Amino acid sequence: MIILKIGGSSLTNKDSSKSEVNSDSLKRIALEIKSSLDNSAKELIVVHGAGSFGHPPAKKYKIGEVFDKSEYPQKRIGFCETQNAVKKLNMYVCEAFIEQGLPVVAIPASSFMTATNKRITHGDLDSFNKYLEKGFIPVIYGDVVLDDELEFCVISGDQLIQYLAMNLNPNQVILGTDVDGVYNKNPKTHDDAIFFDKLSSLEELDAFEGTTNVDVTGGMIGKIKELLYLADLGIESKIINAEVEDNIFKVLENEDVKGTVISRGK
Repeated sequence: MIILKIGGSSLTNKDSSKSEVNSDSLKRIALEIKSSLDNSAKELIVVHGAGSFGHPPAKKYKIGEVFDKSEYPQKRIGFCETQNAVKKLNMYVCEAFIEQGLPVVAIPASSFMTATNKRITHGDLDSFNKYLEKGFIPVIYGDVVLDDELEFCVISGDQLIQYLAMNLNPNQVILGTDVDGVYNKNPKTHDDAIFFDKLSSLEELDAFEGTTNVDVTGGMIGKIKELLYLADLGIESKIINAEVEDNIFKVLENEDVKGTVISRGK
């Protein structure tokens, strides 16, 4: 089993004021996945980020922040707007995959998961296993869910990866982002950024400056924290650049791809 996360930055234009899909990138990624699955039988779960679709309404309505009871009607609408926005992106993703003959099925986190203080505390994964057994590719994505303490919160694709991996014990966990992996500072703006081919603790990033724009789900630091938790359980993961042609195909084929391995091993 492989869990593949595709960052929202690779699927959308997160800097745009509009919700825009990067159709060329999405089609290429779908083709690379299809090419790999044609080579061998793999169980695959796809997780994708919210990108320019989910982040604006989540930020606008401050989803996940404490609020007064008088604000509840407005917050509830914010929840609905955010959920609807990420569902739209998921529709585009699934359409592109289906066009390439990939048997994907959307499973929204908000339909079966709940949280407590922004952490997933319940989620019945029976449906994932049943779809996998029948040869489908479950697709789940960053979403809003009910929260026992905060009423609502945002659950990132990175936290979904951790939850799925903890409970399904995959052979591979792969994160496709818009950079080659983890650097000590943003490689897009700093020519002297140092690349980490392996990372086993946050202490190694004392000089860390966010390698991607900080967003409502925590940016690169948030990804690393989720993956280090998996590393403690013996589950290794790898962060790669999903925007480099053939990287997705190669990593699914277990070929060498530049990236950062997150592992507690030396």
